[in-house]
Amino acid sequence: MSVTAIPMVWLLAFFALPFVFVLKISLAEADIAVPPYTALLSWVDDKVLSIRIDFGKFLFLFEDNLYLAAYVGSLKIAAVSTFFCLLVAFPIALFIARQSAEMRLLWLAVVMLPFWTSMLLRVYAWIGILQSNGIVNSVLVWLGVIDEPLALLQTDFAVYLGIVYTYLPFMVLPLYATLEKLDETLLEASADLGARPATSFFTITLPLALPGVVAGCVLVFVPAVGEFVIPALMGGPDTLMIGRVLWDEFFSNRDWPMASAVAIVMLIVLVVPVMLLRSRGRQQSFGHG
Repeated sequence: MSVTAIPMVWLLAFFALPFVFVLKISLAEADIAVPPYTALLSWVDDKVLSIRIDFGKFLFLFEDNLYLAAYVGSLKIAAVSTFFCLLVAFPIALFIARQSAEMRLLWLAVVMLPFWTSMLLRVYAWIGILQSNGIVNSVLVWLGVIDEPLALLQTDFAVYLGIVYTYLPFMVLPLYATLEKLDETLLEASADLGARPATSFFTITLPLALPGVVAGCVLVFVPAVGEFVIPALMGGPDTLMIGRVLWDEFFSNRDWPMASAVAIVMLIVLVVPVMLLRSRGRQQSFGHG
């Protein structure tokens, strides 16, 4: 039995088959029935096999500004959140990588500590912190910095903060795995040659950490694009993301084919660049080899 057989079976069961099922629904038509969509194949008079495939929903996605705005908004929020997540995670990962073996385990446990509680509870905790009578506004008013509470909740700032906080460990761990293998003698040699710490960072540390940067950005960006809970609870009414559109199509409009078409396009937008990036990484690794 091949070593890759189990991962392939896993991908087939939990990615390929659900993808085919969703693709099938996206090509059907909405119907007031259970399930709420028509069959692609049906028999007419028990003699003629009829095939009904509807591509109109995919065309409608590029004609309706709502869906285009949702895709653009999701990509923008995910990209900005990934950038700030990288800015916060890189010094944390570098700090942990330079600790002793015993202290590394302690700091990694601290990074993983939020995963021990439900993400929903953590989001509600941030709601309590950011609301008008929350900790932040109360402290600022008490210090005299502001005269009245700031509108921190139900804003894009709250959404960015929630996503960065939630997905920060996904950025820290790949960066740590790469930085932990960094040969510090290279930094010592750079310092001996007169390079400043900033120069050594941009010429040695950052290039060698690029595999971890790419892995961390992918792990944060992909789930952030389809995030629903954080924008719904912490974002404002004008915070439009594709996760909310999917929810509305599935449960409010009960238009499963339209929702499936939205999901298929989003999956293509996410998977194709990741596959191209992975293919390019393999070509570079073979080229160096």
